[in-house]
Amino acid sequence: MRIIFMGSPDFAVPTLDALVGAGHEIAAVYCQPPRPAQRGKKLQPTPVHARAEALGLPVRHPASLKSPEEQKAFDDLDADVAVVAAYGLILPPPILAAPMLGCVNVHASLLPRWRGAAPIHRAVLAGDETTGVTIMEMEAGLDTGPMLLAQEVSIDGKTGGQLTDELAKLGAELMLRWLAEPGDYVPQDQPDAGVTYAAKIDKAELRLDWTRPAPELERQVRAFAPAPGAWFEANGERVKLLAADIVDGGAPPGTLLDDQLTIASGSGALRPTLVQRAGRGPMRPDELLRGFAIPPGTRLP
Repeated sequence: MRIIFMGSPDFAVPTLDALVGAGHEIAAVYCQPPRPAQRGKKLQPTPVHARAEALGLPVRHPASLKSPEEQKAFDDLDADVAVVAAYGLILPPPILAAPMLGCVNVHASLLPRWRGAAPIHRAVLAGDETTGVTIMEMEAGLDTGPMLLAQEVSIDGKTGGQLTDELAKLGAELMLRWLAEPGDYVPQDQPDAGVTYAAKIDKAELRLDWTRPAPELERQVRAFAPAPGAWFEANGERVKLLAADIVDGGAPPGTLLDDQLTIASGSGALRPTLVQRAGRGPMRPDELLRGFAIPPGTRLP
């Protein structure tokens, strides 16, 4: 098929690679514009942008698709279908209607649960046992379109990063399956029951609140590992907590219980197994404590 691909983050790259590998013609790749990143604030292309250029594909990164000029340029590509994976921009009706088969999305949840921007993080935070990928026809509503096919995945203690990688590969496989025989899949309307929304992650959600129960904190750690990373404050510095076990603990929340960096919470305690100081790589708690003393009995904020 002649395909317009629309995606921006790492999650979308396996789908782009799969389309190219399967021999589909990529008319253009749309992604978010380059943005300032890191200390030098140098403009950084999105992972999809970088991958598309490496593959020799034409890249477009408009800040919006609302103008008649952008919509005409999209329509002029004369695509059979637009494949969308975490693109990050709202698609106006003229864009949705332009390709012959419309716009088809790789969504990282089992719809209608976790419509929206951060379905993987929200599934882990909520303690869901399963998630998955849904291939869906796009319409004007937020992830409300008819479902074409879906496959479930067990969360089973995985981090947000691990789940993202797994669902990205699965999404690529499912999209190829649909593209091979699109007429074999009858669109199914999403049920009204079970709708939840996966709001974009706010920076304030990354800070660990020791008054919360240990199971909630452990899910918070997993959801944001390895990036952007849940964090706590110690010695006036932010420390990322990348992995932790739930253990018993009966002290006031935030109290350091031992020399293994075990921290009491509102119910139980967390024993970190992987931490990271600013500007340094991940390390074990004993490595952190050698040069960053936090005595037992310390009450963390």
